[in-house]
Amino acid sequence: MPVNVRSVLCAIALLLAPACSEENAPGPQSFPPLSYSYLTHLYLNVAKIEIEDDWTPSEDDVSWLSPARPLDALRRMAQDRLVAAGTSSRAVFKIQDASLRKGESVLSAHAAVELDIYTDSGTRVGFAEARAARTTTYSPEDSSDAALRPLLYQLTKGLMDDMNVEFEYQVRHNLKEWLQQPSEPAGAVPPPVQAQPLQNPGM
Repeated sequence: MPVNVRSVLCAIALLLAPACSEENAPGPQSFPPLSYSYLTHLYLNVAKIEIEDDWTPSEDDVSWLSPARPLDALRRMAQDRLVAAGTSSRAVFKIQDASLRKGESVLSAHAAVELDIYTDSGTRVGFAEARAARTTTYSPEDSSDAALRPLLYQLTKGLMDDMNVEFEYQVRHNLKEWLQQPSEPAGAVPPPVQAQPLQNPGM
């Protein structure tokens, strides 16, 4: 029987199609954890540093979808950058906003924090506030969760780049009398910051 060359080529193409599709398929996405230990440490003349989270996400918040949530990134910023270098008083790092919102073709990110200094008797003697915001757009065709995840990751990363700059500026400007400048050994790691989430009213 004569060989139908066209049929043979079609059969080969069908056999190779799955292999080609697997070869060209995108690999698993990688989202490295956000860390800020490489940035300048801010030494405060206090005995301890606490983190309080009094932020409640709105109904349109999509932080849960992001590989790096702003809330976690803000906590990491405080833990990585703030160092208690005194023997009395305390600093409280308050997270007031850590939102990611999804609108029509727009993703928005907002962050707001406050750093308060309290004496041992509980009197607030200084504070600094910092805010940052960013937006990015997406097409309706790319509105699936899988498509939005890398966009939300990059949006959070950019938001935290802005926040780190703004936070350091505000601390140096408003809490300069509480800052210390000790020599920092190479590879030094700041002591852990205590996390103390606020309880919801009525609990």
